[in-house]
Amino acid sequence: MHVCVLGAGGLGSVIGARLAETGVRVTLIGRPAHAQAIARNGLCVEGIRGSSVVRDDLDAVSEPAQASGSIDYLVLTVKTSDTGATLAGAEPLRGRSRVALSLQNSVTKDTRLADWIGAGNVIGAATTESATMLAPGRVRHTGTAPVAFYFGETDGRESARIDDLVMAFRSAGFGCAATESISQVEWEKLLQAALVAAYSITAIGFLPDHTITDALQTRPGAEYYVQLARELLSVYRGLGFTPADYFAPYAQFRQLAAEDTESSVERAMQLGASMAAAGVRGRPSMHDDLLRHRPTEVDESIGEFVRAAERLGIATPALLAAYRIVRGYECLVTEEVPVDVHP
Repeated sequence: MHVCVLGAGGLGSVIGARLAETGVRVTLIGRPAHAQAIARNGLCVEGIRGSSVVRDDLDAVSEPAQASGSIDYLVLTVKTSDTGATLAGAEPLRGRSRVALSLQNSVTKDTRLADWIGAGNVIGAATTESATMLAPGRVRHTGTAPVAFYFGETDGRESARIDDLVMAFRSAGFGCAATESISQVEWEKLLQAALVAAYSITAIGFLPDHTITDALQTRPGAEYYVQLARELLSVYRGLGFTPADYFAPYAQFRQLAAEDTESSVERAMQLGASMAAAGVRGRPSMHDDLLRHRPTEVDESIGEFVRAAERLGIATPALLAAYRIVRGYECLVTEEVPVDVHP
């Protein structure tokens, strides 16, 4: 099996490293400094599964044309806003890739991939696995879940290519499952990602020594978290989905939908305490982007729910405020001229 990761930052590099450790042939396509560092010294991975340096079965290049051979699975991990330019530059890979899939925070990603490579060559995918870049050639694996990856055919059928991919990821130590409902999984993943990003950025902002672990342990912070979660959940349900908690235990939307507000607040505070006890201190990637003065995926995640709420006539005042705050921060840190910040 040959897996090619297009846009190998933190997450893509960790995925590639873990697969390569099991003997899967992996090609990472990333920034020049990252690719050069890996070529010289191997890929250093540290974090929740310890530290290792991966060299065998792992190639790293900076241009798609430099990737060699046929590709069984092309994995797209670039920022959603970079999709168009990335796919345009990946023309040398299109005819050599048997299957393409995206792990982006988006519910339109599969359609965009299908426009590029053909619907029959695209499978759906979603993950809550998390990682971050520390330096060229060095990444940190920051988070996982009992089932952190889902793969499925977009038409819901079973297939050998899904089975092969699930087996490869499981062999690499990732919690992984096939699903007949990949569209719902992708929406629920976006629900979770939008909640964590909106909450982290607006509850913590630019306080460098704090994360959502701290905010959740305060009653006002827990109350705000619950309000955001309930508003996002109302949109998700308005789209016709029933909460399934695909990424449990971090996703607990079924219980949220069934319990009263006070019970949800108490549980949110307990979640913060358990995260603190476990040493969970990470930030979502969108928050890191702002801290590094980079553009974010706010329109593709939080904005997707704001637009859906408008279409459905669902009031989401906290979510809309969070969206505007994140966009405002983005305009300031990137010096963007805010011509129109409406979602």
